[in-house]
Amino acid sequence: MAHRIPIDGTIDLHTFAPRDIPSVVEEYVRAAYENGLQEVRLIHGRGQGIQRSAVHRVLAGHPLVETHWDAPESHLGATIARLRPPARAPHA
Repeated sequence: MAHRIPIDGTIDLHTFAPRDIPSVVEEYVRAAYENGLQEVRLIHGRGQGIQRSAVHRVLAGHPLVETHWDAPESHLGATIARLRPPARAPHA
């Protein structure tokens, strides 16, 4: 079942099944980039760190992510990803 979520820079991953987290993160980052966002916040919760690890794995390999880090105020419950700057069109 497809979920429609706003692309506003923050996504709470608690509403998704754990098996879907990698594809949700992948698609959210792509959509955020296409909407001109420079950073996104992914809320995965603290727990045992399984969701955090999955999120970090996707972000580490995502071509649109410049860098990512744990959101300091969340005590490992959220991750911030900085997206790459948009590609500039070559001048004619």
